[in-house]
Amino acid sequence: MSAPTNPSVLIIGGSGVVGSRAARALRRLQPALPITLGARDLARADTLAKEIGGANAARIDLERQDLGLPADAAFSAVVVFLKDTSLNSMKYAQAKGIPYVAFSDFVFDIGPAVAHYIQKPGSAPILMLGHFLGGTVTLAALHFAREFQHVHSIEIGAVFDEEDVGGPAAKGDLEHVARSVPHPLILENGKFLWAQGEGATRVFRGADGTEWKGHASPLLDVVSLAAATDARTVRLDFAVRPSASRRPGQGLSHEVIIEIVGERRDGTTGRVRHALTDDDVHSGMSARGAALAVERLLGLAGGPPVAPGLYHPEGLLDPAYVLERLKELGTRIQVTALPERHGRLQQRMT
Repeated sequence: MSAPTNPSVLIIGGSGVVGSRAARALRRLQPALPITLGARDLARADTLAKEIGGANAARIDLERQDLGLPADAAFSAVVVFLKDTSLNSMKYAQAKGIPYVAFSDFVFDIGPAVAHYIQKPGSAPILMLGHFLGGTVTLAALHFAREFQHVHSIEIGAVFDEEDVGGPAAKGDLEHVARSVPHPLILENGKFLWAQGEGATRVFRGADGTEWKGHASPLLDVVSLAAATDARTVRLDFAVRPSASRRPGQGLSHEVIIEIVGERRDGTTGRVRHALTDDDVHSGMSARGAALAVERLLGLAGGPPVAPGLYHPEGLLDPAYVLERLKELGTRIQVTALPERHGRLQQRMT
């Protein structure tokens, strides 16, 4: 379904690594939806706009509350792929009464955005999408958790190539984390903790059995999964694969391991491990998640346009729908379960 009558979706950071991929993904999902690529490098944004079609470019000034845009500019949503410390992009969306998506807010710095929402709760839908891979991992974990009656723990390990670090905005985000909060947030035995030392690291096995030492990350997945499942332990850890360890001819790829422990509906307790692998760079799945979220906010898939409110991706998108779309786009899923009755590993591929 497409909606050619919709005003343009404004993608701020639209010529960047993730923003450009999100624009392409949104174009594949909605061929007739107008897109405006907001950027400082207008020439680069204009080139991309011509490439994807049905798009244009606009210079954005985040120091101004009008973003430097004409007074009569009309948009259907504002999606931000960089850290806007002024929050002028959010204020702009609230003033226009249109959906706003914040992609670069970590768990420790969402306070100002939440405060602005509280002041004007009925103005616009506000989506906090500072989740790993554009919310797709949280949504996948929630889908996998549906086989349990009660979830005890969710542990996520991610591995990506050292050359797959994204563009300037992504590097800026990493520097922001290192500079602002050295201790990531985890949920451990029912208590939220700012992990330190060895508590901030975890060894997990990758999709091929390789052991990785991951470091916890302060993304919003932990609070989303904790609230949605009542699990007592939730954490997300990253490991970086040295480029030298890639096999000859192997390109960049990434993998995500989701391990869930819980009580099944037959009363037994078990652990299920899902390995998601993808031959695209991690920014590709991030872009897909953002595009699916925009599509849903505008009412172009999954229901009518979203009403004003404060949202995480699990409040908007059906996990099963997102997982199917990811599989269609090339994500592979390997499931490993250890049933209590048989005590042996079973694997299946989807």
